[in-house]
Amino acid sequence: MNTNRIGLDSEKSKVLADRLNILLANYSIFYQNTRGYHWNIKGEKFFELHLKFEELYNDLLLKIDEVAERILTLGYTPEHSYSKYTEISAIKESVKVSDGLKAVAQILESFKAIIVLQRELLSLSAEADDEGTNALMSDYIRMQEKLVWMYSSFLN
Repeated sequence: MNTNRIGLDSEKSKVLADRLNILLANYSIFYQNTRGYHWNIKGEKFFELHLKFEELYNDLLLKIDEVAERILTLGYTPEHSYSKYTEISAIKESVKVSDGLKAVAQILESFKAIIVLQRELLSLSAEADDEGTNALMSDYIRMQEKLVWMYSSFLN
């Protein structure tokens, strides 16, 4: 078996890095969308949502860095161009969303796409005995499921 510098199967690591790059693209588009919601929000819940969107994009920025560093740890290069991100991301760019309810609904759709992808990565990393990626995905899923509950409660 051909292994990388951290002792993981090189072929399985390549598959993981490719899927992590897709996750990175989704996180990057999600991040920029959330920045836009933060900047453009209007209406009665402005102060509450403005703050929540800022908390969310700060968290997304940390995850972007962690995912990119995980790709590097596996021995591969993280994608970094928005043209590539828009090509491979399931999350699409939002345009001038100023309605809080619409922004929250789009955030929930983005979380759904991200969580589905992270569950796939959780399975792949388990098969590859990649505890680093596995732990990262597990932590993300746990935290994001709670956020989904909270944002969903806001809509109801």
